[in-house]
Amino acid sequence: MPKPRTKRQAIRDERKKKRRETHEANFEERHSKRRRVEDEPEESEQPAYDDAPGGEGEGEGEAHEQTFHNNGPEKEFFGMLADEEQEYFRHADELLELNQFPSAEERDVFLQNVYKEAKGKELKLASSQSLSRLMERLILLSNTRQKKQIFNAFASHFLSLVQHRFASHCCETLFLQSAPVVTQELGGVIPEPKDEDNMEVDEGVEGAEAKATMENLFLLTLDEFEQHMGFLLTDRFGSHTLRVLLVVLSGRPLDDAATKTLLKSKKKEHISVHGAAAPDELSQQLRAVPESFTLATKKIIQDAVSGMDFTALRVLAKHPTGNPLLQLLLELDISLNHKSDKASGASSKDTLLYRLLPDAPASLSDSTSQAADFINSMVYDQIGSRLLETLLTHCPGKIFKALSHNFFGERIATYVRNDIASYPALRVLNRFSKDDLVEAVKKIIPVVPMLVTKARYNVLKTLFERCEARAAYEEKAALTKALTDALGGNPKDLVPKLCHLVEDESADKAEFQQTPQNKTAIAAHGAHLVTAMLKTPGQPSKVAQKSLTSLPADLLFQLATQSMATVNVVLAALANPAAPQNDFFHKALVGALAPRAPDLAQSLTGHNVVNAIVDIPSRGKERSVPFHLKQTVMASLADHEAALRESWFGRSVWRTWKGDKWKTRRSDWVKWAKEVDGPGDETTLKPWEKRKLEQQRGGQPRPQPRKERQEKVEVEEDGE
Repeated sequence: MPKPRTKRQAIRDERKKKRRETHEANFEERHSKRRRVEDEPEESEQPAYDDAPGGEGEGEGEAHEQTFHNNGPEKEFFGMLADEEQEYFRHADELLELNQFPSAEERDVFLQNVYKEAKGKELKLASSQSLSRLMERLILLSNTRQKKQIFNAFASHFLSLVQHRFASHCCETLFLQSAPVVTQELGGVIPEPKDEDNMEVDEGVEGAEAKATMENLFLLTLDEFEQHMGFLLTDRFGSHTLRVLLVVLSGRPLDDAATKTLLKSKKKEHISVHGAAAPDELSQQLRAVPESFTLATKKIIQDAVSGMDFTALRVLAKHPTGNPLLQLLLELDISLNHKSDKASGASSKDTLLYRLLPDAPASLSDSTSQAADFINSMVYDQIGSRLLETLLTHCPGKIFKALSHNFFGERIATYVRNDIASYPALRVLNRFSKDDLVEAVKKIIPVVPMLVTKARYNVLKTLFERCEARAAYEEKAALTKALTDALGGNPKDLVPKLCHLVEDESADKAEFQQTPQNKTAIAAHGAHLVTAMLKTPGQPSKVAQKSLTSLPADLLFQLATQSMATVNVVLAALANPAAPQNDFFHKALVGALAPRAPDLAQSLTGHNVVNAIVDIPSRGKERSVPFHLKQTVMASLADHEAALRESWFGRSVWRTWKGDKWKTRRSDWVKWAKEVDGPGDETTLKPWEKRKLEQQRGGQPRPQPRKERQEKVEVEEDGE
């Protein structure tokens, strides 16, 4: 029997009820008078727009800045849940997160009850600070019909939801989870679970929702945003949701690394729940989308910037919130209007690309034109340079040639030395032809010592990769020599200095002392450069391998255990062929690591090195490790079996090396290890490569066993 409420508890409940009623009555008035506290830090961090070369004045920049936020749509207040409802949903969220149900059946029953309770309260849940996570988890667990029901619950309120700090995340999750359904419905496949839906609905509503396709639900959502695209460009939360919506409409991969970087905010909390559908093939590849989505994407691009002149677009390009969305709009504009439909793109000068670069490519040769002024003002801007990177990566060839000839070709050595301008310069290097790349390398080689001093290793890494891709062999050797000279002239110092394995004495005397985080980042960039050199045949790999073999055992162990970036150096060395005149490189490297194999096996990063050794053939032509060295490593691991079994990494190495088979059936382990070796490098050949190898050998038949040869001779004699 429940305990009766005391008088004090009754007074407390009455006060709570009164405060809630007052809050609901005065929310709109208070919200319109005060500025949101959480928006102030971001707006205070926005840079001024009059400091760029050729930029507008302060008053003009502020005027255009205000146009992004004036006349914004009114935000709705959806009310608050009762105390009992909040407690119920909070408890349900905790149970779903812990997932400690006695059985799957009880979990399904619990979910069914939660869906029933959430019916009609979706808007309140989504806009609640503490319960919006529960709404996201329910979306992750929903089937197709339930997603459509949530769409209908949010209908006519999406504009307010996407501007809300918490509800916007629910909208993003709903869009991302519903995107594969559009492709499935387009192909005539509508997956539904065998059991009945958990959410009970009225028959009339159920019939309407069954007929509504996910395509129509997305298009109806877009209708709510149509008149407010310009405002959503710079809205703190709405811009993120609009990015997600554009990715869904364009059919881009949802689970791609580049897409995740574009969509995910640094402060975004990752919400997950046990039982949610894992990413399928539709999320990891380009998705088929209906023609209406393509037309809707074009209309969004047009509506978003229709009311902006060149000055407003320039301010938007430097806006910290609007810039990422403008990058996506520009990429989609080039893809849809200038690559898929080249004829209309060339004839129409009202596309976003030509609004940013008026009269391009002819205007780019005129230093006084708006297009040239736009490029010059963006290249050194911390935010605007990101838009310039997107432009250089995706723009049509004729515009890229004009940009390269008039801006980056002659000034490439100046740009790569700058902290900000070096990133657009890298995009240009990635698109250079062989002749342009050779000229760029000749201009950059004199400034290599300065690049090394400033730790601009990503520039050198890109140069090595592009020289290999464009078959610029002489330039690879020249870059290697310039890098070696910049590091002191001794090739053996390449890895220790780039990976920061030893402290530089000159750095201790410098006035500016770097932070530990900065040192770690610089060491990672240096490790990436060494990895690129190891993958580049010729002089770069030869010098890098020579530096690795000259490392003392302690520094080599430090390299394999310092970080993931440095261990990738060792993994790249083991995976790539030995340089000419260095046939015993892999043998020397494994021989130096073998005594520390047990310590490496228990390391977070080093265990990857031990696992990689077992895959190296013993009789390969380009890379090989003698079989007795593998036996030495296995014997060393067996001596420390107890220690290996105490750590997850050690157990992983023990399984990879078949340690139990080594202990109990040594002869079987030897057979297995030799099977791993296979017939030298032929084990890594593809089937067509093996056929080509057999053709080069002259089609000689394989040697037959002695018994089969004798039987063949007897048959021939009988025939005679």
